[in-house]
Amino acid sequence: MEARPEKTKKASRINIRASARQKSVLKEAARLQQTTMSDFVLENAVKAAQEVVARERLADQTLFLLPRKQWDAFCAALEAPAKPKPRLKRLLTEAGLFDE
Repeated sequence: MEARPEKTKKASRINIRASARQKSVLKEAARLQQTTMSDFVLENAVKAAQEVVARERLADQTLFLLPRKQWDAFCAALEAPAKPKPRLKRLLTEAGLFDE
């Protein structure tokens, strides 16, 4: 592996424990991506963390702003009577595999 340019050197360490199998898989994935195992693990851990943070922030969102036309359509959809779903009704009323 090439030496990392000075500007990308990391100042903080993260220590993790892994089984031999986990380490082997990470090492192989890093090799296939032509990067160090540390860079591979860090990059993918950060991506996963960003997805979790974004999803949680979205779940916590309580204020949604819509243009008037979209708001009216949203309200109309909420107030509209439910459409019959015969297949769903049958699914929910027939005995299931574990009902016996």
